[in-house]
Amino acid sequence: MKALPIVALCCAGLFLSFTAPFPVRPAKEPTASLKEELVKLEKQSWEAWKNHDGKFFEGFLSDDHAEIGFGGVTSKASVVAGVASGVCEVKSYTVDNFELRMLGSDAALLTYHEAQDTRCQGKAVPSPCWVSSLYMKRGERWLNVLYQQTPAAK
Repeated sequence: MKALPIVALCCAGLFLSFTAPFPVRPAKEPTASLKEELVKLEKQSWEAWKNHDGKFFEGFLSDDHAEIGFGGVTSKASVVAGVASGVCEVKSYTVDNFELRMLGSDAALLTYHEAQDTRCQGKAVPSPCWVSSLYMKRGERWLNVLYQQTPAAK
């Protein structure tokens, strides 16, 4: 009979160990130089898009890149072809409010605000938007693996 309370205490301790909050590791702070590097890449991508430079996107996007935009999900091949086609006319754009969050030693999420005057096939592109641009370090290079826009309140 005396073993029952010990078993109960052991079970309660085991239960609490599984239900207690897991320790949260603080996110690694991005270095200023990494933020500068990724912001520079992002700004270069906007210029490349404006200038219909599909070749830039060949090296900027990962082979498994996904882009989630107003028309759905597209791949690297679709992005490269779309940029090079000239179907969109970018008259002007601004990008600002850059924030960088490290998701691991080889994953970085760049978020920012964009506003643009762009028409694709004669239709205005929604603007302004909040952007999520996910980078992964592959080898020695940071590549864009995911790009997503969400319309912002005007």
